[in-house]
Amino acid sequence: MLTRVGRDTAIVCVVMAAAAALWRPGDWRLPMGVVGGGGLIGLSFWAIHGGVEGWVRPGLGSGVRLVKFFTRYVILSLAAYGMMVRLHFDPVGLLVGVTSLGAAVGVEAMRGLRWRRFL
Repeated sequence: MLTRVGRDTAIVCVVMAAAAALWRPGDWRLPMGVVGGGGLIGLSFWAIHGGVEGWVRPGLGSGVRLVKFFTRYVILSLAAYGMMVRLHFDPVGLLVGVTSLGAAVGVEAMRGLRWRRFL
């Protein structure tokens, strides 16, 4: 299921970036912001997945797990800073790109409801 959600997130992000490019032709900041937001949600998923794996997997000390957890979020915040301040991506586009995960989860939920209704 996580693979489907990841695939759907990428598809939704690309579709929203294309829609943003059609909505504002000639302005590269909005569609690149959507793609950047999709990248941020991918980084966030990586951080959460790594954090959960670290807590579940035995062998590492709790201090090392905590440092790895916060380091991942520092990387995420630096990436967001770089996209907004240095690359001048549109902040609304970043927000739209980040919501692609929520849209993909909604698609997955609708798939589940559709099958339950017919069974």
